[in-house]
Amino acid sequence: MRWFATVLYLLVVASPLHLAAQSSSDCLDCHSDPSLTKEIDGRTTSVHVDRDRFNTSVHAMFDCVDCHAGITGYPHDPVPKVDCAQCHPDAVGAFEAGVHAKAAERGVRNTAACASCHGAPHEMLASSEPKSKTNRVNLTETCGSCHGVRFVMEPSGFSVQPFFSYRESVHGRAVVEGSTTAAVCIDCHDSHDIRTARDPESPIFKFNVPETCGNCHESVAREFQQSVHGKAIERGRGQSPVCTDCHGIHMIKAHIDPTSSVSSQAVARTTCAQCHEGVRLTQEFGVAGRKVSSYRDSYHGLARRLGSDVAANCASCHGVHNILPSADPASTIHRENLAATCGACHPGAGENFTRGRVHLDIPAAEEIGSRIIRWIRSFYLTLIIGVIGAMLLHNGIIWWRKAAIARKAADRTIIRMNRNQRIQHFLLLASFFVLVITGFALAYPESWFALLLGSSETVRRIGHRVAAVVMLAVGVWHLGYMLFTREGRQGIRDFMFRMHDLRDLVTNMRHYARGSVPRPKFGRFSYGEKAEYWALVWGIVVMGVTGIMLWYKVGVSAFVPRWWVDIALAIHFYEAVLATLAIIVWHLYQVIFDPDVYPMNAAWIDGRMSRRLFEHEHPLAVEAEVPLEHELRDPDEQTDGKEGGQPPADRDDEE
Repeated sequence: MRWFATVLYLLVVASPLHLAAQSSSDCLDCHSDPSLTKEIDGRTTSVHVDRDRFNTSVHAMFDCVDCHAGITGYPHDPVPKVDCAQCHPDAVGAFEAGVHAKAAERGVRNTAACASCHGAPHEMLASSEPKSKTNRVNLTETCGSCHGVRFVMEPSGFSVQPFFSYRESVHGRAVVEGSTTAAVCIDCHDSHDIRTARDPESPIFKFNVPETCGNCHESVAREFQQSVHGKAIERGRGQSPVCTDCHGIHMIKAHIDPTSSVSSQAVARTTCAQCHEGVRLTQEFGVAGRKVSSYRDSYHGLARRLGSDVAANCASCHGVHNILPSADPASTIHRENLAATCGACHPGAGENFTRGRVHLDIPAAEEIGSRIIRWIRSFYLTLIIGVIGAMLLHNGIIWWRKAAIARKAADRTIIRMNRNQRIQHFLLLASFFVLVITGFALAYPESWFALLLGSSETVRRIGHRVAAVVMLAVGVWHLGYMLFTREGRQGIRDFMFRMHDLRDLVTNMRHYARGSVPRPKFGRFSYGEKAEYWALVWGIVVMGVTGIMLWYKVGVSAFVPRWWVDIALAIHFYEAVLATLAIIVWHLYQVIFDPDVYPMNAAWIDGRMSRRLFEHEHPLAVEAEVPLEHELRDPDEQTDGKEGGQPPADRDDEE
């Protein structure tokens, strides 16, 4: 009986005729079992098919053998690969010409196939179904399942940023809000025949972009095609902009969005400038350059730079998509149309109002108004240089004479800085100003700092390094001076902060703010002088360490990551800004602009200070009889070291 049952099974159940007669329901009697598995390519793979999902799929109308053709018996091993082309020849043919199929041919892993976009074949839904992966509402996320995943895209050399940029765009946001007409991936890239932007048949090939965008923006595309840019594209001039050059590619935003490349501020600042500011168009096609910078110098440009939202920008006069050359009678900047164009912002503007240049490109202007402006410019530049130069000379002579008279005052008998300290201070001062000028000239090569050095990068670089070496050398000298001389060690003790310094700060502010509180009494150094001294020490250390890292960045990167050098550069720059402003705001006030010392505290030149000023600024030092040891009998007297001669503050120079 056993052999009879076997023969019956082979003839009836497992015969090809029987299989051909079976329906999908018959196949699902086995394949609906969740535990059903099979060895495929050496791996145990589930061959379970969800009966309910299959019955609601777009393929439910077909029998299994319609797709799984070639099955001749049971068990059917191996299962022939499903060929979608037998039902969808056009779609498969287009897909095979696209980038995904070509990537698969090159052996690229994780490239998209039919099921990647349409879903599992046994659960595939029609695109009209809301839950379908290819429904317009879901299509962005379907593409993003690959194009938004780093480990899928980056090994093939592609970025995931386009996907995330699209999601933030005006199109992506509209789709999220439920729009069924906003552009999705397939509207620009096509659905199956997806090609690269270098392919002339691609809808995103530069010369095809206007037509692609025109599928949705028909009226705008017609305007663009008639414009100077559209005509240039028709003639094959790749330098001419298309939609994506101004609006962006994936990150397209509404013009009212401040971050959009076509916002009113961006149009005048960057978007038009990327083509019309340089000389490339001038050299290739004779289109005038420097149009954006000349606009920025005009009334409209200055108003825009100051934050005006109503001042005219490029599009206000030239149009948006319908930009035409000024010689075209239909152009908004044609001579006959200028009154109407200007009148849009300036009601009542007539022909005389239009007789002037918007782009104040004076060297290129030839009409009488521009020539007169050039004459006025030359006259006033000469007048400004002459008059202001004479004023500086006049006041400089007077200021210097007054400062010299103040230095010779009879009561300047206190030695505030000895010779050693003055030399250190002078070298520090000189190196600091050289570092400021050369450093900011390096950071801003087009600034007036650079012009002071003749715009020579070599002078800036070498000058900066020489000054840095001088400052570091002075720092080492000062360290030795403070540690190994009597005056230096006393200076360290006097510069140390005490609790009373904080009280002095509060009391001093109350004294000058209200006037009813007595002024605090300071010793040899006030809290301000102490803070300035230790800030100087801190600044030299920080600038020295970071400067050496920048100077020897290759050697430094042998021990630490390269980004340490970038951090050093940031610290170096902002510490330089802080130090420069501190010298201008704090130190120069103390030395020059303080009414008690004006026109200048000359102690940094000859080391001397008036006894009256010393008693006023440092009364505690007077009470401790400190200045009695430092007082000279005669500032100009030649001494021999006896009483009343060289003050003890200078004796450390002899040690």
